[in-house]
Parts: sequence; C-alpha cells; structure tokens
Amino acid sequence: MHENAAMKVTRSTREYSETARSLIDAIERRGLTVFARIDHAAGARAAGVELDDEQVVLFGSPLSGTPLMQSDRRIGIELPLRMLVWREGEDVLVAYRDPRELAGAYEVAALEGTLEKMAALLGELAAEAAG
Repeated sequence: MHENAAMKVTRSTREYSETARSLIDAIERRGLTVFARIDHAAGARAAGVELDDEQVVLFGSPLSGTPLMQSDRRIGIELPLRMLVWREGEDVLVAYRDPRELAGAYEVAALEGTLEKMAALLGELAAEAAG
C-alpha cells in the first residue's frame, strides 16, 4: 500500500462493489451531490487494456467549495472533493487527498476551518465506506 502525508488510505473490510456503494450512500445521506463517477477499469477495458477495479467519485456542496474559490480561484482545480476506491490484489482500498494540504498552495488561510471540516468529512466517509 502506498501512503504519504497528503494521501489518506483506508483498507476496506468489504468487497469492491459494496465499498463503492457504501461510499455513495454515505455521501448522499449527508445531502451532498455526487457530480461524477469515473470508472477507470471500465475505460481501460473499453480500450482493450486490463485494470483491476478502480473508480473516482467526485462530490461536494457549492456551499463549502464556493467560498474557497472566492478566496483563490485557482483552488477550483482541486474541487469538487474526490475519493478513490480500488482493488489491489485481495485488498479494497479507499483514499483521498487531505484537503488541509491545500492551505499551503492556495491563498485560503482565512478558510482553514473549512479545510478542516472537509478533512473530517473525508475521514468519516472513508471509514463508513470501508466498514
């Protein structure tokens, strides 16, 4: 497993499809919007290449993200929030980048509380998805 300070990785106790479904359910229960699901494995298969199950879920709320973009428009490249679910051998993993790391790259110091809340949310979602 590959982990660094900015990437938080959680091993799931569930199988891949159940982990992905649990993540979507946890997001929607909070009233957040799922903007997209990018199925990397399906894209690979369509191109004639094999890739173990892997998808990125993009989600969020304009109420949280917009103030960040009002503070520094460049942070829009980082939004909406995203989480990765993938199979690595027998393991199913859930990962996200810690949004608190964005404070050093963008001028959003006045909104560090928002980044803290986003980090807590992502941690909760990963835990719920992983079981």
